[in-house]
Amino acid sequence: MNARVDDNVVSRSLAQIGECGLFLLKVLAAIPRSGRYARETVRQLWFVGAMSLTIIMTCGLFVGMVLGLQLYHVLSIFGGTAATGTVVALSIYRELGPVVTALLFAGRAGTAVTAEIGLMRATDQIAAMELMAVDPLAYVAAPRFLAGLIAMPLLCCVFCALGIFGGHLVGVSWLGIDNGTFWSNMTDTVEVWQDIVNGVIWKSLAFGAVVALIAVFQGYTAPPTSEGVAYATTRTVVASSIAILALDFVLTAFLM
Repeated sequence: MNARVDDNVVSRSLAQIGECGLFLLKVLAAIPRSGRYARETVRQLWFVGAMSLTIIMTCGLFVGMVLGLQLYHVLSIFGGTAATGTVVALSIYRELGPVVTALLFAGRAGTAVTAEIGLMRATDQIAAMELMAVDPLAYVAAPRFLAGLIAMPLLCCVFCALGIFGGHLVGVSWLGIDNGTFWSNMTDTVEVWQDIVNGVIWKSLAFGAVVALIAVFQGYTAPPTSEGVAYATTRTVVASSIAILALDFVLTAFLM
């Protein structure tokens, strides 16, 4: 009985992954048609991007502060406190910046997108669009997917900037590391292509595409009930978190 249940769970998960892949193809095909709804794309970019700045900036600042504090005490054991800025920058650029930003983005913007589209499905707004000859994929799905794809790298850059500032605030202003040493070691070690492009840009683009796709797919296919919308919102957070961490390992293995 347990083996049969496990097989059913695995088969349903694989079927949903396949449906999500087919849905991605439909969304990509609808992107050229969504050009007429550019105002909706801008509105969604404000909704998922600008409205997420508060949590991104706050968390980035405190992550950098905690990272600077912990690394200073660890490096002091080896007499290498001068490298605090370097380790903070590399940790944030390569891993913490894109991953934490994506998890926060999924928790704030992803769930909001899923709930919004799910409520549109539950109140028959999507069916009404189809009756009025309005393509819901071009008007609903594609703008939200594009907004997530554009907003995620920008939010990641903001997170990284506030993280570096938080590390500098703790390391230089509080713990007494020389300001010139902090910045010079960082700039000498950080490489634009390996750390900024591969670590920040490519990862954040991939994470933004995955989170936006999962959020739109879960909302678009949610059962038209309040319980169905609630389950879809939960699945968005769980699936996005797993996909982000798994994809992070794959991208790190290939890019590094």
